[in-house]
Amino acid sequence: MRVINMGPDPSLAYRPNLKTNKTKEKEGYRNFESGDLIDRVFNTYKLMHTHQTVDFVNQMNSVWTGCSHYRLGMMDAIMSLDQLVDESDPDVDFPNSYHAFQTAEGIRQAHPDYDWFHLVGLIHDVGKTLALWDVPQWAVVGDTFPVGCQYQNSIVFRDNSFMDNPDEKNSRYNTEFGIYEPNCGLDKVHMSWGHDEYLYRVLRFNNGSIPEEGLYMIRFHSFYPWHSHGDYMHLCNEKDLRMMPWVQDFNKFDLYTKTTELPDVDKLKPYYQSLIDKYCPGILKW
Repeated sequence: MRVINMGPDPSLAYRPNLKTNKTKEKEGYRNFESGDLIDRVFNTYKLMHTHQTVDFVNQMNSVWTGCSHYRLGMMDAIMSLDQLVDESDPDVDFPNSYHAFQTAEGIRQAHPDYDWFHLVGLIHDVGKTLALWDVPQWAVVGDTFPVGCQYQNSIVFRDNSFMDNPDEKNSRYNTEFGIYEPNCGLDKVHMSWGHDEYLYRVLRFNNGSIPEEGLYMIRFHSFYPWHSHGDYMHLCNEKDLRMMPWVQDFNKFDLYTKTTELPDVDKLKPYYQSLIDKYCPGILKW
């Protein structure tokens, strides 16, 4: 197990390239049809939709959910995201730590009494540290979806990105329910491997105290076919339906706070460190 020592902030290497006045209307977000970044985005999803299989997901769970690789405090993990630009995101081309504070501050303004919700906004993408630890981005970022059953039409690039996925042709996996029972609950569904599931497992492993609603936001915030399109409801149980509005509420802040107006991170750090100390303190195992 390695202890991570964080070096100097590399984000300044990205910031001079930011475009100004980049505030969007809501309809402008998640444009997967055109834009400056669309080739990069499609290539990331094509790799994801080729290689995210039942076998691959089982392999990644086996390797990573024992949390035996690294030791790192949560704030250091957040700031490490300054080394990462998400190759699946059509909306932003600046490091992820800024998006973390943007999301958290949007939630804090709207929900001042739910401090755990503010923290969830801050840390929700921290599982993307996997991309800094030699895991390819197609296995870290982007929208998630169940493996082991039929891929639904609302998945990004559904029509032209799954042709080389072996599970697509496997009769055990390509039916509506696949390997699952009706209304089995999302907890029993194998999601494509990525930063959502990884951070959820890290928090569980380290016995954090974020409420179940917050853990659901972390685990399923990238599951757009479910929370934004209503697919995969045949796999949901009553708990999933009860938690879904929380995930949808979170999604508004995750998506619509993405602008190039970057927050004053140094000014915000003390408040968010106090939340880390309350809900997921100390050096965590990853």
